[in-house]
Amino acid sequence: MNRFLSKASISFGKRSVFPIAAIATAGSALLYEKINPDYRSRISLSIPAPLRESLLLPSKTPHESTLRPSFVSSGHWQLGNLGNLNSRVSPAPSEDIKEEAPRDIKKEVPAEGKDGTKPSCGCLGRDTIANAAAKAGPAVVNLSVPQGFHGISTGTSVGSGTIIDADGTILTCAHFVVDCRGRRPMSKGKVDVKLQDGRTFEGTVLNADLHSDIAIVKINSKTPLPTAKLGSSSKLRPGDWVVAMGCPLSLQNTVTAGIVSCVDRKSSDLGLGGMRREYLQTDCAINAGNSGGPLVNVDGEIVGVNIMKLLAADGLSFAVPVDSVAIIIEHFMKNGRVVRPWLGLKMLDLNEMIIAQLKERDPTFPDVSKGVLAPVVIPGSPADRAGFLPGDVVIKFDGKPVESIKEITEIMGDRVGTPFVADVKRANNILLTLTVVPEEANPDM
Repeated sequence: MNRFLSKASISFGKRSVFPIAAIATAGSALLYEKINPDYRSRISLSIPAPLRESLLLPSKTPHESTLRPSFVSSGHWQLGNLGNLNSRVSPAPSEDIKEEAPRDIKKEVPAEGKDGTKPSCGCLGRDTIANAAAKAGPAVVNLSVPQGFHGISTGTSVGSGTIIDADGTILTCAHFVVDCRGRRPMSKGKVDVKLQDGRTFEGTVLNADLHSDIAIVKINSKTPLPTAKLGSSSKLRPGDWVVAMGCPLSLQNTVTAGIVSCVDRKSSDLGLGGMRREYLQTDCAINAGNSGGPLVNVDGEIVGVNIMKLLAADGLSFAVPVDSVAIIIEHFMKNGRVVRPWLGLKMLDLNEMIIAQLKERDPTFPDVSKGVLAPVVIPGSPADRAGFLPGDVVIKFDGKPVESIKEITEIMGDRVGTPFVADVKRANNILLTLTVVPEEANPDM
């Protein structure tokens, strides 16, 4: 790499000028100045034309303080009052900088929010995790439910939750506020709620869905309550930073951080029976008492509800995605419970590789590029009565092309007893149109 030797001089107020030699490597320049702050200083560099042209290439990132030099005909750059400087050069001079008038160069700093937190800049900085925790933290609560049997106290069930609106609606998980065997709220539906600011309330369990492990608790307050905002889990990617908040072992105001390990971990991957569910998998540290606490993104928005971890391993924690939670809340408001249509099909999302493998094993497998495979049809189910056979591929449902089980579930919504038309491709490319009427799923499934 070519090097250029250029002349430079430094002046200190009215003191004499000292010549120095500066060596610049093509493509970069690094200047250090350690000068008594009592003196005003100026550095003047004489840089050859070939190097100067290479330095004028645009190169700037959103978080670098960009120095805009003023140019003189002699090829010198005159820089104003300088501290330690490590900067890149912008391609054009700023009009508001005069050649002969040095000035202080100030780096613009984003304004802080009303709550004192700094805005997210799209990257992980020193304060990113702290800002996210500060934004959501005040709305995170400690929940405790007395347990007993025929009036005999057997202990207390503890967990976490998040206030999601000013009316005192708390989002939490169902397994510690509901008796899983009797499917009734424990302690007559009463929950002790403690906020981070020290206030305590008696809450009431309004709704609970054990299948998704989501519950709603309500408190009433005459004074304003802190709230946290629901975000979007669909925007998450493996590797995104997230923060788990809650009260593990009743230790309130506990914050742990980690990354998203998987955005669509299926319940079958975890050996969980029943209807299909999907979870966010993270490596955030959670423990007993974290259940029901929020999983938040770097903007402090709720993207999941922490519900469980694997005891036999570290760094394997799971949360219900907030997009699924939002649908559950809608069901609670509309029906008082979650209504799940049931077809009686075990299904599998198809992709090009799976299709190629199935066709290799069975040449009669239908020619499809996408769709949902039904390898199992439960006898006596709505799908069985509609005429489905094992090996059918659903390519359209309710007139819409489908590529995933999730799309079929979203199309059905909560419409139990409503006929749906399914376009199905069978072995040897037989195309059929079947009408299926879903039933409401058994909660025990």
